[in-house]
Amino acid sequence: MSRKQQIAEFLAKEFPQNKCTVEEVGHFSATVRHEVGHAELRPGGTVSGPVMMTVADVALYVAILGEIGIVPLTVTTNLNINFMRKPSADAAIIGVCKLLKLGRTLAVGEVSIYSEGSDQLVAHAVGTYAIPTDTRAGRGPSLH
Repeated sequence: MSRKQQIAEFLAKEFPQNKCTVEEVGHFSATVRHEVGHAELRPGGTVSGPVMMTVADVALYVAILGEIGIVPLTVTTNLNINFMRKPSADAAIIGVCKLLKLGRTLAVGEVSIYSEGSDQLVAHAVGTYAIPTDTRAGRGPSLH
């Protein structure tokens, strides 16, 4: 079973309220997708900030799990997001994550967030995750 399939199955089982789908898991990277419907919109006909924050957070989590294996207690310790332009109300939100640092206890990554079909950023996020030292699977090289 591929890393992508393992992570998608883990998220479906352990995080079923998550509406993101795993599109790709690469080397120190991941891409996730969040469909947009009426429930994801805020007044003004734009995708809500919490939806874009979810996309950023899930993309980071998927990229990290793609490197270290399924370590459920890997948790967000910081997430900064900049909203750059109004996303499309009728297109999925795509989050493309690149890990910048993967250490023994911390991982840092950035997520570029787009409306599907556009190459213009709608948001950009940087996040840090804590990796529990007693359960890390230990796969993948460390970026220092």
